[in-house]
Amino acid sequence: MTESVPSHPPEAMLGRRLTTPRAAAVAGLLFAVLFGTALVLLRTAIPRDTADGIDDLERSVGQLRAAAVLMPIAGITFLWFVGVVRDRLGQLEDRFFSSVMFGSGLLFLAMIFVATAFAGGLLAVARGPVDPIERTIIGFGQEVMVQISGVYALRMAGVFMISLGTIWLRTGLMPRWVVVGTYLPAAILLFVASVTVWVTLLFPAWVGAISIVILLNTFSPNRAVTRSG
Repeated sequence: MTESVPSHPPEAMLGRRLTTPRAAAVAGLLFAVLFGTALVLLRTAIPRDTADGIDDLERSVGQLRAAAVLMPIAGITFLWFVGVVRDRLGQLEDRFFSSVMFGSGLLFLAMIFVATAFAGGLLAVARGPVDPIERTIIGFGQEVMVQISGVYALRMAGVFMISLGTIWLRTGLMPRWVVVGTYLPAAILLFVASVTVWVTLLFPAWVGAISIVILLNTFSPNRAVTRSG
């Protein structure tokens, strides 16, 4: 006896497959904009030379508050991006590389949150008259913030990119040029991050670029035909 195969489940699965990459792309673009903006606000608000820049720090209250508001939202969009990208892998998911990707992504986000909290602490200490002891505390807090966000967090971002690029390479979900375009900035984050703190912007720029690729791939007619076949 031959069983009839319903036509509705495949259509539902197709709709889910087409919607999932779109959700990842939107979340990635939001993260790129919000995180990049918050990072610029933090870098320009915190003076590099604390001995001469306390007054500049006090005048940057608005920037620090804006960064403190944007950073948690950026973190939520990044978690959404990671979750949807991982969900897109489906049965092709490699447990080892997926665990490294997920773990490094969470560590990156946690370190960025800690660095933002340090920036808020610097603002609280810098309010009012600053004595030599408080000036030393501000200098220490600033260096800790720079080390966390500009060294350790960037390394975790590089590991995240390498693991995700390797997954794409093994599964064929992304073209080779996208994988190469992932490995190169990841190597910069791993080995050249200490040269300038602005290298941090390379990570949200990469997430934004990948999101655009996913969007273009999602709305491509050839891609839709491949999914429905």
